Amino acid sequence: MTGAEESVTYGQALIGDIDVMLIEFDFRFLGGSVGTATGGRLVHALSTARAHAIPVVSLLATGGSRMQEGMFALLQLQRVARECHLNQESGIPHVTVLRNPTTGGVWASLGASADVILATGGAQVAFGGRRVRSAEDADHPAFTATGQFAAGQVDEVVTPESLPDALSTWLELLTGGAPEPADVPKALGNADLPANGWEAVSRARDPRRPRAAAYLDAYFDTYRLISGDRAGGVDPGVLCGIGWRGGRSIAFAAQAGTATRAAGYRTVSRLITMADRLGIPVLTLIDTPGAANNPTEEAAGLAAAISSVFTAIAATQIPVTTLVIGEGGSGGALAMAGAGRTWITPDAYFSVIAPELAAAILKRDQNEATDLADQLHLRPQDLLNLGIVDGIA
Repeated sequence: MTGAEESVTYGQALIGDIDVMLIEFDFRFLGGSVGTATGGRLVHALSTARAHAIPVVSLLATGGSRMQEGMFALLQLQRVARECHLNQESGIPHVTVLRNPTTGGVWASLGASADVILATGGAQVAFGGRRVRSAEDADHPAFTATGQFAAGQVDEVVTPESLPDALSTWLELLTGGAPEPADVPKALGNADLPANGWEAVSRARDPRRPRAAAYLDAYFDTYRLISGDRAGGVDPGVLCGIGWRGGRSIAFAAQAGTATRAAGYRTVSRLITMADRLGIPVLTLIDTPGAANNPTEEAAGLAAAISSVFTAIAATQIPVTTLVIGEGGSGGALAMAGAGRTWITPDAYFSVIAPELAAAILKRDQNEATDLADQLHLRPQDLLNLGIVDGIA
């Protein structure tokens, strides 16, 4: 006996300095399942958060819908999903914590729609619970918190000890936006401009050049990363998250110098869309030789993923500030650029195509790539003179 009246309790609480609507599932009460009364509680909690314009924190531990109540219980998922959608449209942040176990329709309707998803290490996280999976898949690592993190469905795996700090930090970051554009970061590499196009390309490709992680560390007082595209993919070459700088939140999407995968673009799109809803300005750092060019990424929907970033930036109402810090390789780089707010560092370039690829298309010897680099007008000063960038950092 738990002494509780239902599997869910809720109420307003302080986490750090942020007033939130706290929703907690108790797995000891009928497996944390959702029946009609539970659905009513969830709807009331979510709508109250919207009425008071406060974030939602949900602590999940559930087996899903209450089978004793049949379809009446299952229909509660529609009610919960609708409230989550209305909260998103109203700019209400939602952080969920997946505890052991989190399965069934509650994970699909309440948990998976959250802005930031945390999961406790060792937790079972899956749509189908262990007893309804095949024997050979019962204990597959895909159905765990770490498996979901690896697949891009979870942003952080936390311990019980680290959870309070993670929650309070994320709540500050999600509620700390201001309408002013992000400041342009200072250049961390060379201060002098390249003499010719090939020097610009060579400097951008220099492995000793400061990369995205160095810029994020120098720019932010603190920051946290989101992980994955919520569609089964993670691109380690793209760093997305929200940081704290000068007393306010700034979201960021940063390429780390590798060819960007479809999952990376989808994660960027997810980040920008979330930041737009929450009124958080965005900083993008461009550094990629281009979009990943291989059969795996084509099959993963590379063009559609790139399109989603173009669309997210075009549709956003918040300012997007861009700094090209290394290679700016064609459309795979341009997708991340904020129109009318793009700067470049002295050791970077931006081009419609890489010089070597231009030589291949023109059926020229690869030795001619150095001359083509000049003809492409890809140096920072060329781009500034052409009006492509707003300035050189």
